[in-house]
Amino acid sequence: MSTQNQIDYNRIAKAIEYIQSNFRLQPSLEEVAENIHLSPAHFQKIFTDWAGTSPKKFLQFISLEHAKNLLKEERASLFDAAYETGFSSTSRLHDLFVKIEGMSPAEYKNGGKSLTIHYSFSESPFGNLLVASTEKGICYMAFEDDKEKAFGELKQKFPNASFTEQQNVLQKNALSIFDKDWTKLNTIKLHLKGTDFQLKVWESLLTIPMGKLSTYGSLAEKIGNPKASRAVGTAIGSNPVAFLIPCHRVIQATGHLGGYRWGSDRKQLIVGWEGSRIYS
Repeated sequence: MSTQNQIDYNRIAKAIEYIQSNFRLQPSLEEVAENIHLSPAHFQKIFTDWAGTSPKKFLQFISLEHAKNLLKEERASLFDAAYETGFSSTSRLHDLFVKIEGMSPAEYKNGGKSLTIHYSFSESPFGNLLVASTEKGICYMAFEDDKEKAFGELKQKFPNASFTEQQNVLQKNALSIFDKDWTKLNTIKLHLKGTDFQLKVWESLLTIPMGKLSTYGSLAEKIGNPKASRAVGTAIGSNPVAFLIPCHRVIQATGHLGGYRWGSDRKQLIVGWEGSRIYS
């Protein structure tokens, strides 16, 4: 049985889908609530509790026009200026608190035979998560409701590692990134298997502030290889750590949000959720 958080997330996702599908008709709060089988008052409460803003304003943050405006800012170098001057501790959350260490060849040799990996299943504002860690840091994090499937995908990455289902301090600290209060957040350490190029791309993702968006081409330029947009896209698609490495902030140059390893609908909701925390 799903937890209440998962139920609420599913309802909100369904509500946003309904609003977008019927946007031209400007559905009322009552109509949207009826579509997801809730009273208007209850729908308004769970949506505001989850998103921190109204459904109408939330839609603004996931609109094509809003995305285009953010990309215009980036092209006008406002992105870099804001970043260099600190923009704010909340918007720079990932860059400030998430640190990546690449695994040595010995650590992932022979399918990770030398690794002991602890993993656990947890809740997030965007659905259920599997979080896994080595003794050095988080090595994998994925949105997935099916626990057996989630663990199977983890094992594919490290087929010969030793696995224990147990939540530890590293995982608890990583999950605290979803909290509204980040003042007590400790540094989140990631211990990742990847090529030098992949690690460079993943580290560049950490510099995209919360509430901002970038493109594959822009990231390629930032890592000093402007012709590598396709390779950057491939590296982003292989990101092993959902949300902590914010690949959801990379969109198409047209302003369309594009795909996401853990589902386009989830990407849309994450982008809107982050926007509501910065701009509301």
